[in-house]
Amino acid sequence: MGTARYKHYYPGGYYHIYNRGVNKQDIFLDEQDYFQYLKRLRQYKEEHQVSLCCYCLMTNHLHLIARQNFEEPIYKFIQSLHTSYGMYFNKKYGRVGPLWQDRFKQKNIEDDGLLLYISFYVHLNPLLDGMVNNLADYKWSSYPDYAGLRQGTLCEKDIVLQGLSLDGYVQAMNGCKNDIQDRKEVRKLIKDSP
Repeated sequence: MGTARYKHYYPGGYYHIYNRGVNKQDIFLDEQDYFQYLKRLRQYKEEHQVSLCCYCLMTNHLHLIARQNFEEPIYKFIQSLHTSYGMYFNKKYGRVGPLWQDRFKQKNIEDDGLLLYISFYVHLNPLLDGMVNNLADYKWSSYPDYAGLRQGTLCEKDIVLQGLSLDGYVQAMNGCKNDIQDRKEVRKLIKDSP
C-alpha cells in the first residue's frame, strides 16, 4: 500500500473522523445499534491503542475525535470498527452491500485550540440538527461525560480539556455556540485542515 494516501498519519496526531450511511440512510435504527457501535468502539480503540477524545452518533452519520498513539495508522482502527459494525448491521437487518457512504473522512487537527473547537462542533451536532433542545438529553454522544452528567470511561476527556474544568468546558462551548450554529466557519476549518 502506498504511503502518499496516508502521509498525514503519525503518532500523536489528532483526527476528526466522520462518515455517514450509504445514500445518507440511517446507520442506527434502534438503541441496540447504538450500543453495538459503542461496544465495538471500545473494543477496537483498545485493540489498536487509540485514544478517543469525543464522539457523537447521529442517526445517519457519526463524528469521532481520536489520537493515534503509535506507528499503526489510525485508519486501521476505523476499518476494523466500521467493518465489524457493518457486518453486525447487515446480519441484523438482512441486508447486503456497504453500510457506509464511502471510505471514512478524516481531517488532521493541528493545534490545541482547534481540537477544543472541533470537539464543540462534534458535541453540538444533535442540537444543531434539531434532534434535541438540550444536549443533556442526547445520550449517544460524549457530551454528558464532558458536562459531568455521566461518568463514562470511553473517552479521555483530559486530552481535550487541558486543564479546563467540566463547567469551564460547557461555558466555553456555549460561548462558541452561535459561531458554530453558522457552521460556515467550522466547515471551513474542517475542510481546510490537511
